Formats: sequence, C-alpha cells, structure tokens
Amino acid sequence: MSESVEDKKAHALTIVREQLAAATEARKCHGCGCLHKTVEALASTGAGRGDLARSLERARAVFTPKEYDCLGCPVCYPALAANAFSEAFAREAEAMDLCPTDAPAERRGWPPLPGDYRVVRYRAPVAVCTLNTSGLADRLAGMQPEGVALVGTLHTENLGIERIIRNVLTNPHIRFLILCGEDTRQTVGHLPGQSLKSLFVGGVDERGRIIGARGNRPVLKNVRQDEIDAFRRQIEFVELIGVEKDYTVLERVRACAVRDPGAFTETPESSTVEVVAAQEPRRMIPDPAGFFVVYPDAPRRRLLVEHYTNSGVLDCVLETATPTALYATAIERNLVTRLDHAAYLGRELARAQRAMETGEPYVQDRAPGPVEEDKAACGCDTTCVPE
Repeated sequence: MSESVEDKKAHALTIVREQLAAATEARKCHGCGCLHKTVEALASTGAGRGDLARSLERARAVFTPKEYDCLGCPVCYPALAANAFSEAFAREAEAMDLCPTDAPAERRGWPPLPGDYRVVRYRAPVAVCTLNTSGLADRLAGMQPEGVALVGTLHTENLGIERIIRNVLTNPHIRFLILCGEDTRQTVGHLPGQSLKSLFVGGVDERGRIIGARGNRPVLKNVRQDEIDAFRRQIEFVELIGVEKDYTVLERVRACAVRDPGAFTETPESSTVEVVAAQEPRRMIPDPAGFFVVYPDAPRRRLLVEHYTNSGVLDCVLETATPTALYATAIERNLVTRLDHAAYLGRELARAQRAMETGEPYVQDRAPGPVEEDKAACGCDTTCVPE
C-alpha cells in the first residue's frame, strides 16, 4: 500500500526533528550559516510554527555568531532536514530561502561578481571551470594559456552557477565553457558540475530550478530567464567532468580557440565593460621634478639616465643593467612625479635596452603632445622650478 500524503509529511517531520537534534549536538553547527538559515526558513512555515516549534527553539538556543556560511561537511544535518521538508512540503518549500550565502554585490568592470577565479585575459574565447579541483585551477591560471579568459572553481549549484552566468554574459568574447575537475561527492553535498551540465541540457523550470539537477538546491533566483537563455546561446559547453590532467584540458582549450566564432551579439541588457577609443595626448605638461636624458652604454652593457631640473641643471646620473632598477630608483628618489612622465620613462628605457641588445642606434623620442607652458601642474602661470 502506498504511503499517504499525511504519512509522508509525518515521516518528513520526524527526519527534520532528528537532523535538527543532531545539529544541535554538533558544536561545529552552532556557528554555521547552514543551521542558522535552515532554522530561520523552517520557522516561517506552518510546521515551523507548530510541530517543529520546540525543535527550532532548541536549535536557536545553541546559536553562536555566524562564523562561516558552509563548511562542506560530508554529512550536513541542516541540509538533510531541509531536503526532507522540501520533498514533503513542496508548496511551502518554494518560498523558503535556504541558502546561507548572500548574493554578492555587483561591482563596476569585468568580472562584475567576485568569486574563486583568476582572470587571464578579457578578449579570449574560453572559460575553464575546474569544479572542486582548486589545484588544477591554480596550475592552469599560472600557465596563462592563450585562448583562456578566466579559470576558476565551482562549489555550489545556485549562487556559484549564477556568478558564472553573470560574469560570462558581461564578456561577449567568451564562447566556450570547459567543465573539468572533480564534482563534489559527499553524502549530503552540492553537485555543481552535474547541475551546470543539466542547465545546458534542459534549462530551468518556471520556479528557476535547473531541470534534471540532483544537487541540494539547484535554484537560480538572481538571474533572469532571458539571461539564462542568452547564456545557453552564447556558450558551447564542453564536458570534461572528472578530468584533472593539465595537458588534456589545454588540448581542448586549443581546439576551442581555433573555432572561435567571434563576440556574442545577443547579450541582454546588463552591465558591460566600457570600450574607450584611446587618443594621442593633446598636450605635454612638464614634470615639476625635472626631465631625463636616456642613453645606452653598449660597451659596458649599462643603461644610463641623466636627470635634469627644469632649469637645465644636471643633478643626478643613474646607471644599471636593467630598466626595472632604473625606474624603481627614479621613483624612490622622487625624480618623477607625473604618471605620464613615468610611462614615457618606462617606454624609453625599454627602447634603450633593446638597442643595447641588438646594436641598433638609439635616439630618444620627445614626449608626445605640444608643451603646455602657460600653466604648470602646480598652478603657476608659467612652468616653475622648485627651489
């Protein structure tokens, strides 16, 4: 005989009480966001105000200030309680907010949402997600392979996937997502890899739940349906779940990069990176600290820089074998005070070093733009010389 709906609810409430009791006894749960958020969510339900009220009260009594959102425990008592309740009380569970992690605040630029990733380059077609294998992500990011935009991990099937969607949508150059590494496999754990794969296969239902996902809470609440649809059109999904070999992932990166279809043009309205048409400088303001004369001493394999005050007095000569040592010393001695002057010095030092290494003649370029002599950086009517 099949179990009645009331019997299922009674059985679920028994499991909830048992798991809350276990969490109450486990000291590690007292300051964990999983327990805090589950108790708060259950308290908002009819059962929470009735049959579960005493269990929730006992759980609250052991609360300590939240120390972490989730420890990734092999067995998560609050998650077991929440899952049991959700299966038996589906309608009430839809309104429950069970994720202990707050949605991240968006920031200007790309990527707009913070996360466990490393940016390699913006104009590249491949993103690599190594799931729970952080070592693989670190190695790949360190290699900075051509064709890769960013490399990162993924630990949750809700906020984690939402971050991927938002960060990818704000970079139209990303057209491939390689999913590799080990998916989280715990008694009660997230399955972000399986959930992300399911998103590409079936999308989400009307509640934002990823169709076919088997993770704890595969519900996307902070991205719109049109954003999810655009993400699935923009990205070609490449599954390498379980693969942790660098060379295998790199081979697939190269294979994707040669098929780059170009920037995606159907991105929904969202924050994007501003593309600025750079212009040549319209004027040159002398540095109050003075100016430099750069020349390579090829026979001695040394770079020399003479520093003059704006009145034409030589006050210092720097010499070394590398441009980095020269500009670092110039900055340390306050011989350069303007950013454009520092950029100019760095460019000229690089040209001088190349000339010294190749034997080509070196002629120092003048600073770009006409000299602005009617008003100095300090505000005087003419360029002044500090005494």
